[in-house]
Amino acid sequence: MAIFPQTHAQTSAPHPAAVRLPSLRYIGPNWYATVMGTAIVAGAGAALPVHVPGLRAACTVVWALAAVLLAAVLAARAGHWSAHRDQARAHLLDPAVAPFYGCLPMALLAVGSSTMVVGRDVLGHRAALAVDVVLYSAGTAIGLAVAVAIPYLMVVRHRPAPGTASPVWLLPVVAPMVSAALGPLLVPELPSGQWQEAMLLACYAMFGLSLLATLTMLPLIFARLVHRGPLPLALTPTLFLVLGPLGQSTTAVGQLADVAPGAIGAPYASAFKTFAVLYGVPVMGFALLWLALAVSMVVRAVRGGMTFSMTWWSFTFPVGTCVTGAAGLARHTGLTAFTWLAVALYVLLVAAWSVAGLRTLRGLFSGALLAAPQAPRPVTARTT
Repeated sequence: MAIFPQTHAQTSAPHPAAVRLPSLRYIGPNWYATVMGTAIVAGAGAALPVHVPGLRAACTVVWALAAVLLAAVLAARAGHWSAHRDQARAHLLDPAVAPFYGCLPMALLAVGSSTMVVGRDVLGHRAALAVDVVLYSAGTAIGLAVAVAIPYLMVVRHRPAPGTASPVWLLPVVAPMVSAALGPLLVPELPSGQWQEAMLLACYAMFGLSLLATLTMLPLIFARLVHRGPLPLALTPTLFLVLGPLGQSTTAVGQLADVAPGAIGAPYASAFKTFAVLYGVPVMGFALLWLALAVSMVVRAVRGGMTFSMTWWSFTFPVGTCVTGAAGLARHTGLTAFTWLAVALYVLLVAAWSVAGLRTLRGLFSGALLAAPQAPRPVTARTT
């Protein structure tokens, strides 16, 4: 089973170490999606505006699993770069694979924030803060670098053909939005005055950076769907990736509004709270529209023969950002409707995570997910 549906196995001679570590050759950057999708289950569960007995403990267990997954994937990717540099370079120069490098910073950020939110129950506040500072700093730095480097490669080296835009293109530019949404956790930990205000406004700058980049790419993605038809079956789940910047930006404005009163002057603090609602409600409406469209396309793909691939992890993290976005709107508006929306989306998130996790474990044990990618077989989906 191919990890990257549009990527063919390399014909060049493998690195000598490939004989010793054959299973690492095809461990690509998309494996960080398993970390993101697991960490968001813990973080979104803690953000729900309802009390569910046992949920906090369950989220703590999921956070621990996400931390272990992060360590495992980091080690595997380090081994991949060490033993299979030819394949690693090929991934960077492959327009179907390179955008997945945006998953690395988001995995670091997601685990760092969930450590601060639920991991502190185990580690204590000081240790959890230290972990979050390290992971947030690394994730933000890498995310900003990726947001520049991957679009640069797309223009200079990849040169994708017209009409081939994919939701995967959003991954490199969404990472700064994740930093914007999770940075408010650290604002109260900084010295009051200039430090807190600088952090707050830096998060808003990353919010704007990611939002405008997303608005640049979304028309290309929708135009590709309209003019070229549905995505290939294996890529259909990536339609859920569009929910990422929508839900994460709604989360970001809500979280920033929460910490603004202690970090910036009164006129701006109240304006930020107003903006959180005026921006968040329309964007959440569009997110629900896109969710309905994406679900319809996935149902069509399943009827047409779509089988499991690592793109199924697209069902997790983006939906989780909509959970936290809806929870923020429930907090700022007091509307019960947003509370139940957050709960419904969280149920969908947990179901998607369970299915993707079980299928991934099965693929690992069978070796299918560690095998060389193969050219996708043409499958004709039903038209109705």
